[in-house]
Amino acid sequence: MTASGRPPGRRRAATVCRWLFIPLALPVAAVSTVRAVPADWPVLGVQLVAFTPWLAVPAAAALFLAFAGRSRWQQVLAAVLAGCQVFWLFPLDIREPAAEAAGTSASLVAMSVNAELGGADAGDIVALVRHLQVDLLAVEEYTPDLARKLTAAGLDGLLPHRVAHARERAGGSAIYSSYKLTASGVLPDTRFAMPVARLDLGDANGTSLRVMAVHALAPVGDGLDQWRSDLAAVARADNGSGPVLMAGDFNATYDHREFRRLLSGQGGTRPLVDVAAAAGRRLAPTWPMRGYRLPGIALDHLVTSPDISASGYSVHRIGGTDHAAVAATLNVRVP
Repeated sequence: MTASGRPPGRRRAATVCRWLFIPLALPVAAVSTVRAVPADWPVLGVQLVAFTPWLAVPAAAALFLAFAGRSRWQQVLAAVLAGCQVFWLFPLDIREPAAEAAGTSASLVAMSVNAELGGADAGDIVALVRHLQVDLLAVEEYTPDLARKLTAAGLDGLLPHRVAHARERAGGSAIYSSYKLTASGVLPDTRFAMPVARLDLGDANGTSLRVMAVHALAPVGDGLDQWRSDLAAVARADNGSGPVLMAGDFNATYDHREFRRLLSGQGGTRPLVDVAAAAGRRLAPTWPMRGYRLPGIALDHLVTSPDISASGYSVHRIGGTDHAAVAATLNVRVP
């Protein structure tokens, strides 16, 4: 026995736990600070905060080590960090569609997929469109070659209306629909094409839906300012009236302050709804489906105005791309 009354083995084990606590708790504390403090953090902080949900694992391990190590300050710190993770895993600020969205006049199945430099398997995309009976498809990283392959695979027969801005590599986007589409231009001052269109749902009430194919620049290298600018441009694109759908690769998760600002109604417009979050599927990963060996995160979203309710949110792998397709049934209220 030692002077403290503990067997030497237990004392050594407690010391080891106190030392092991440090490399576990420090990264959790660092990323939690970025998540909690509303500031324009540098690129590394923005990238790391995307993986916030995965911090629950080291936070739980740190909590165990703190109590095993019998260190009071470590126990307090670990409890705070674990509490933060629980709060962020089950946030209180997730918005549901407004009550008036219950009385709907038209429904459609919407889907979005980032084709990764146009390399997505066109046959897989068309097969999924057919299987889910998709009415509206947004495609990011839409290239001229992918456009030809989608036509050859039969997409035009399923979704004959198209507003497309095909570009080589990552810059193009397109909106396909089974309903009539009217082009409304593109969002200004963005690196990638983000077409906007009005979709006529063809009901007796003349219901229409404003659709945007979203593809924000990734916050890597010197692209951080453009990423923030892109998300701000998407937020400003909602004029506050009529049903709106923003579908695509936002390159942002719910843990990014910039994405939450978009949902909150940045610029004085109405709050918006992240369909996955409202459906309880906020943590369903959409990237990376292949390539990078990283924990999965949700970068692809269907975001709607509050007068649209949604059901059946789902995530699907597509061959040839590192992004998953996201889909849901949208119910649009009568104006």
